[in-house]
Parts: sequence; structure tokens; C-alpha cells
Amino acid sequence: MTSISIEGGRALLGGKFVDTTLRISGRDITALDSAPQRGTFGIDASGLKVLPGIIDLHGDAFERQMMPRPGVDFPVDVALADSDRQAIASGITTVFHAATWSWEPGLRSANNARQLLEAIEALRPQLAADTRFHLRHETYNLDAEAEIGQWLSGGRIDLFAFNDHMDSTVANLAKPQKRSRMVERTGLSSEAFDSLVERVVSRSHDVPASISRLAKAARGADVRMLSHDDESPAMRRAFRSQGVSIAEFPVNEETAREAAEAGDFIVFGAPNVVRGGSHTGWTKAADMVAKGLCSVLASDYYYPAQLLAAFRLAADGVLPLADAWHLISAGPANAAGLTDRGVLAEGRRADIILVDDEAPLRPRIVGVLAAGRVVHLTEADRLTRFTTVPRKAVAAA
Repeated sequence: MTSISIEGGRALLGGKFVDTTLRISGRDITALDSAPQRGTFGIDASGLKVLPGIIDLHGDAFERQMMPRPGVDFPVDVALADSDRQAIASGITTVFHAATWSWEPGLRSANNARQLLEAIEALRPQLAADTRFHLRHETYNLDAEAEIGQWLSGGRIDLFAFNDHMDSTVANLAKPQKRSRMVERTGLSSEAFDSLVERVVSRSHDVPASISRLAKAARGADVRMLSHDDESPAMRRAFRSQGVSIAEFPVNEETAREAAEAGDFIVFGAPNVVRGGSHTGWTKAADMVAKGLCSVLASDYYYPAQLLAAFRLAADGVLPLADAWHLISAGPANAAGLTDRGVLAEGRRADIILVDDEAPLRPRIVGVLAAGRVVHLTEADRLTRFTTVPRKAVAAA
């Protein structure tokens, strides 16, 4: 079992930054503010912040590795390994790949969802980040219900989201640029895509019952559920009544407020914070954070965004950095039911990142430990090895 000590940095402990030493043995943090032992490795964190690893509940940037251009595919295992490197380099130590299983062929097809799940299960031991499967179920994808139910009961899904993009799909048929993107993603001809949408919409009356059955299956499997783009307080209440406790990207403040008052978890996108607003023109995430209407920030479509967003919120005076960091560490851990991570404390999983924040709004990841392993280090001279017992430890003995 490898022992590592992190010394000299400012660590986030109990909501405050303090000078301390973290000792790690195996996968866990075993001691705080203790002298390193003879024969252990050390990391000199002088001048750095020592923070809990980032937890990403919703990231679909991996789609760009699978299909970097419309119609250009790469093997799923290659894409997954590349995404893992990107996530780790962004400080993400627990990643939920948000895979959309839609009624569409192509990038969001049944085949791609199956391949991604199988690749995660096969490659998980080799990946640096703790890699999990977040299934985004398009509710009009009725033919997938039976298989998804089997995945839920078999423990293969880690988070389960209800998505309904049908209204926007129909609306975008009349918008040439958006229509072109949708059609290219599926690989269909324009006429075939129109025909498919028409067939799917014709079954809308079957959607509510399917949602109810899948929510029951998820509750039975103890899988946390999310509802995506809730449009109204009534929609949030309806999903909550079926055990869906996470509101993901509510589209307006009144819906987010309904979720907050009921104690639901509320997810917004970190890119929204970094860019100063939503690319869709919907809710401004920084405003929701300031009003206490956000409990989780997710990478959404850009892995570096969570790290940047936390420091942006602090620089803008929206939240102290310790509170902003909660939105990307302890907050998502609580939402996902992960009780072994999200904070730096004895007995917790040693998911730790070292950050140089000297340049305003440009925090830089220097090192990453995932489950006690050094998986990313940009400055090798920070590594040390303690060959003797430190003087103060000898005196204490």
C-alpha cells in the first residue's frame, strides 16, 4: 500500500482554507496535520490550493471524441480513454458520462448507448477517473423502455434522467441551421428524418405511462433520477411525486425556486457561469447561485468549465471560493448519494487536486490524485521522498 503526504498547501477543510498536511494510504485520506513517515512519498504543494476532486454529474463532451465531425466516428474505447484524460486534466475525479439514448439513429442511438455502457464497464479499472453511466432517456423513445428497465434492475445505470426535446425538435424543423445539425447527427436524409419525427410524435399519448413505469423501476433499483429542462413548478412537482429529486437545468427562476423550497437538488451548467449566461438564452446560472437556487454545477459540454466557474464565482463576489467549490464537489456528491467523497477528511476517498490560482480567473491544475493514486502532475519537481523521520516527529517520540 503506497503512502503519500501532501505538504505546504492551503487545504479546504471544514469550509475554510488552512495550512495542513494530508496523509494518504491506499485509496483514503488517513490523517490530517501529521508529520510524514519514513519511506513515504511526498508532494510539495507550496503556493497551491489543495481541494477535493471535482464531481461531474452531467458531462457529454465525450460525444466530440466519439464523433468529432458529423459522420466521422471513432471507436468508443478510444473516445472514452481520451475523455478520461481530458476530465482528469480538468480536475474531475468522478465523472458521470451523460449518454443520450434517443429515438434517433446515429450519435444518440440505441447502438451508441449500448457501446458506451459496455465500454465503461470494460474499461473502468483502467480509467483514472471514477467513471459512471448517466443515462439520459428521451421520453419519446418508447421502444427502449424494456431494455432500460433491465439495465436499471441490473445495476448498470448510475444516474437516470428524463429528457423531452420533442417540442424543440419539431420547432427546429423550420429553422435551416438547427435542422441541418439534427439531420447530420442522425445520418438520415432530410425526408427520412421528417418521416421519423412524424412517427415518433404520433405516439405521444403513450409517454406519460412509460415515464411512470421507468420511474418506478429506478426507485426499485435505488437509482437517483433527474428531470431535464423543467419548464414550470407544476412539471417539477409532477416529477418529484415520482421520486425524481434532482432538477437539471430548470428553465426559469420560478421552477428553480419550487425545487429549492422542496429541498430538491438543482443542477445548472458551469459553462453558463463561465460565459456569463446560457447559450440558449435561458436562466443565468450565476444569478441562480447568488439566490441560493443552485446546488450543483456540472461540466455539461465542456470539461474545464467546473474549475473555471468556481473561481469565477469567487472573483465576481457571488460566493467565497470554499462555498463555490461545494457546488462542484460536496454538492454533486450529496445529489448522487456518494458519501465517501466530496470533502477532504479522514476516512474519505483520496480524490484531491492541486491548483495554482495565481493568475486571476485562470486556475491551473498542477496535480490530481484519484483514489490515492497520482494520475496527473505537471511539475515533477514537487515530488519528494522522506528517507528520514522529520525532526519534530523524532522529538514527539
